Amino acid sequence: MAELNETVATALAAYYEYVAAQLHEWVDPLSNEQFWRKPYPYGNSVGHLVLHMTGNLNYYIGARVAETGYIRDRDREFTDKQPPPKEAALQAFDRTIAMVVDTIRKQTANDWGKAYTAEREPEATDRIQIFVRCAGHAYHHVGQIVYLSRELART
Repeated sequence: MAELNETVATALAAYYEYVAAQLHEWVDPLSNEQFWRKPYPYGNSVGHLVLHMTGNLNYYIGARVAETGYIRDRDREFTDKQPPPKEAALQAFDRTIAMVVDTIRKQTANDWGKAYTAEREPEATDRIQIFVRCAGHAYHHVGQIVYLSRELART
């Protein structure tokens, strides 16, 4: 069982690190102005998606598994009128990914099946489910960021 636990932890940690690397590949070349600009009158800026991913992971994994005490303001992730500079937002995202990876590596074989509950997440009933669901959610937003970054580069 220890071997399976190590396999799961290694694979999940590597996937979150991959998501972060993909995000940086598309976001790093953007200026601060591009990071916060919405290329369409609807939807989000790249920056607000980064804030959202950071808040999502800090709440669902940080607060609910790692017990960090994080308190989420989900609406502000999309509407903050005075958002941080791009570099500060990316540093917060990177710290969050590091926390997620550290939390994954601390899970024992028995921890993955522990009961899990959180607001707005009725489908995840144990820890393995929330780690997988959050990984999928993060990569979904990286896909949006790829699209938005291409559009920002074009305009």
